[in-house]
Parts: sequence; C-alpha cells; structure tokens
Amino acid sequence: MTPYDIAKSYIGTTEGPGPENNPVILEMYATVGHDWVEHDSVAWCAAFVGHCLEQAGIRSTRKLTARSYLTWGVQVDIAEAQPGDIGIIPRGSSGWQGHVFFVDRIEGGWVWGLGGNQGHAVNVRRYPSSKLLGIRRAGHVSPATRLSVRQVQKRLKDLGYHEVGVADGLLGPRTRGAILAFCDDHALPLVPIIDVALEEALVAASLRPVAPERAAGMPKRSRIVAASDAQIGVGLFGVVGTVSAQAAPILSDAEAAQDGLARLFDLLSLNDRLSGLAPWIGVLCFVVVIASAVHARHARIEDHRSGRTM
Repeated sequence: MTPYDIAKSYIGTTEGPGPENNPVILEMYATVGHDWVEHDSVAWCAAFVGHCLEQAGIRSTRKLTARSYLTWGVQVDIAEAQPGDIGIIPRGSSGWQGHVFFVDRIEGGWVWGLGGNQGHAVNVRRYPSSKLLGIRRAGHVSPATRLSVRQVQKRLKDLGYHEVGVADGLLGPRTRGAILAFCDDHALPLVPIIDVALEEALVAASLRPVAPERAAGMPKRSRIVAASDAQIGVGLFGVVGTVSAQAAPILSDAEAAQDGLARLFDLLSLNDRLSGLAPWIGVLCFVVVIASAVHARHARIEDHRSGRTM
C-alpha cells in the first residue's frame, strides 16, 4: 500500500473524548520516535503523515513539526501535484508553525488535503491553494527522471559503488549511502535523491577509482582469509602426513623384493591395491580442500582490492 492508501484507511479516526486518549493516535507518535507523548491533544498532523510514510516503508522526517516536510523528498510544482503528494501550509502566528497533509486533489483555487488533526480528526478538508508553502513528493524520485531506482542501483554498482548492495528497486539505507558517496565524489549536493542532476552524472561518470594502497593491499581481520589460511595449513599437513606414512612401507617393500617376479606379484595383488588406494583418496580430498581454500582466499583479496568489499 502507498502512504496515501494507508492515510485513507484512517479517515474517521478522532481524538479520544474528553480527557481520554485514542491509542491509535498515540501509536502514530511512537511510530515516528515520539513515544513520550502521552496525550492526543498534542498537534499530530506531522505524526499522522510520518506514520503513514513509515508504514509504507518510506522514512519520514520523524519530527512533529509540519514545516520539517518543506525539506523532505522532492519539490513538486502545484501544476504537477498528484494525489498522495505532501502539502504544507502555515498555521498559527509563529513562523515555525504549520500544517501538513496528503494532497487529495487541487480544484480551482483550492487544495483538498487528507490529513490528521483536522478538526481533531482524520478527514479531507479544503484550503486555499495560495497558502501552500510547498508540495513534496514521496519516494525521493523526481518526476522528470528517466532512470528507475533499480537502474540507478545497477549503474552505481557498475561504477564501483558496491555498497549499494542488491539491486532490489528499493531506496533503502544502502542505496542512499551509495548515492551520497557518488554525489560526494562528483561535487553534487549531498542529498540522497534521484533527480536529473544525479541521472546525468551517472550517465557521464567513469569507473570509481580505487586507492593505490587498497589496490595492492590485503583485507584486515578478514575471517575468510584467516579460515582459508587455516584450511590450507591443515590440508598441507594432511598431505605430507599421508604421503610420509605411505612412503615408508613402500620403500621397505621395495628393498625386501628379491627379484622382478616378486615385484610384479605385489603390483598385481588386488588386496594390496585396494588397501593402498584409501590413503591416496585421502590425499586427493586434502588437495581439493587446499584448492578450494586458495580460490576463496584469492577471491576475497580480489574483492578487497577492487573495492567490492571493505
């Protein structure tokens, strides 16, 4: 569900009668990190918007001030506003006060807002559109961009920003971190949003450089490298031990053989062949363990030197 859909499901929710408090509204405060609020009489329009955003998996400002949404998301012109965008208008006599809601529709000179704390309830009310301080769009994606979140994630990964993680199409904390790292490297504003400037920079950007000391270095305190080294050591010890154990009786048997016929008989003896095969299977297993450990060790070091991992 979108934040707007979630908001519509709360229509009709009201503050508790008299001194009583509605636990549904108190939960909205808690969702945005303000579980200290004990009364639903505390202004809750921003808590309502934040709660709906968080329930949809989108980080809100997590503040109780309506005007905090003036710097959230992406600015949208009034002519391009859509249902579900977030509108902010002034309220009260102080410069920090305001009211925030989800845009339901804009008709003529009026904006219809779906919000909380509108007459102590969640409902749809109209306000003069001339009072709008701003309209912001959820999702942190500018409507003018052509790249999807998944495409941005893949492009960042191709450029060497492996901290983006899996290209899942979600603008989560790892993707925002990768966007910030890219913006810092390319002198863009440090805002984790997908806009035209980011899109153009991604298209023109070259591969992320890797520091020389990292390109020739080794990962520190790597459990994979440590485990691989241990496996290689155990495997070598097993191979040497097994070969040594088999070498002694082979040499002894060779010295005891008096003529070529005795050697040929020993060679063709089925029992001797089967009993002698098992140790060499053990040697083969140790060799496989060593080869796998060497491969894992090399891959981990290569990932470190290419910047894929820390």
